[in-house]
Order: sequence, then structure tokens, then C-alpha cells
Amino acid sequence: MKASKVRELDGAELRKQVGENDEQLFRLRLQLNMGQMEGLKKYRALRKDKARLLTVLREREQASK
Repeated sequence: MKASKVRELDGAELRKQVGENDEQLFRLRLQLNMGQMEGLKKYRALRKDKARLLTVLREREQASK
């Protein structure tokens, strides 16, 4: 997900996306531990998306203070 799209979302949607991202990361981590390496690129992309989401949430938190 692009940073510009992330910035368009409101706080509730961002938190929802972080939760969904965590679930997907958990499932992919299980698959990787079981030896299925097809999801490695997707795993890395999800980690980066989660970082973008958390960064935007933190920026908004800091801006409100």
C-alpha cells in the first residue's frame, strides 16, 4: 500500500488495517516455519505496509499534541 493511500485513511481504518496485517503476518509466519517459502516476498511487503501504517498513526498522534 502506498503512503499516499495510507494518509487518506482515518484513524479507525488505520487501526483496522494494522489488525488485519497482523493476522496475515501470523499466518505467513506459520507457513514459512513449516517450510513453505513462497510467501517470503509477501511477508516482507506486509511488514513494510505495517510500518507505514504505524508511522502515519504515530505522526497523527504527535500532531494532535
